[in-house]
Amino acid sequence: MQKEYVRSLFDKIAFRYDLLNHLLSGGVDLYWRRAAVQTLSAFRPRRILDVATGTADFALATMRLAPDEVIGVDISEPMLEVGRRKIAKRQLTDRIRLQSGEAEQLDFTNGTFDAAIVAFGARNFEHLDKGLSEMCRVLKNGGGIIVLEFSRPRVFPLKQLYFFYFKHILPAVGRLVSNDREAYQYLPDTVMRFPEGNDFLERLRTAGFSSLREQRLTFGIATIYSGVKQP
Repeated sequence: MQKEYVRSLFDKIAFRYDLLNHLLSGGVDLYWRRAAVQTLSAFRPRRILDVATGTADFALATMRLAPDEVIGVDISEPMLEVGRRKIAKRQLTDRIRLQSGEAEQLDFTNGTFDAAIVAFGARNFEHLDKGLSEMCRVLKNGGGIIVLEFSRPRVFPLKQLYFFYFKHILPAVGRLVSNDREAYQYLPDTVMRFPEGNDFLERLRTAGFSSLREQRLTFGIATIYSGVKQP
């Protein structure tokens, strides 16, 4: 089962996940999250759901908006434990709560949240359309979705350089630092398969979202997708 496979991969690399994120992106992942939070700010969310929260970097970044509550869910307990330590260190345990959970079966009632977010986790959903539909279900009418995900540059020569980096350099560095070859081969494979641009916007529309937008970042290496739950 894909879910168990993904869980086992992230369980193994949890202790090096943050380091590798910043190392492999040259630190630009911090800028991407800030840009996503800026897009999120238009919804003025008081309650936020962070799906596939991992080590809670995106949840922590939303604190700039001073929400009342952020709940993060993830299938990897070791990743959540890393996130809980970071939250405790920043004395935010009263505002951010992490719990085990699956995107395709969110344990919340309809219309619970003002916004639902996911950063670099949508491509790991076992069933993408089901996960997006669940995020829509738990939103209030007019609530917003923000998806930050890797995408593929389209212009020469960046496209070719990016593919070379993702296929050869990233797995090698990931293996060296985390001592896990499989996990950092999985990453480029999922990025290459993930629907992007208009294809992903159509997935959001089918899931129940309107007012769809995409914002490509850093020459198209990452993209912010946003939408509003239809009444």
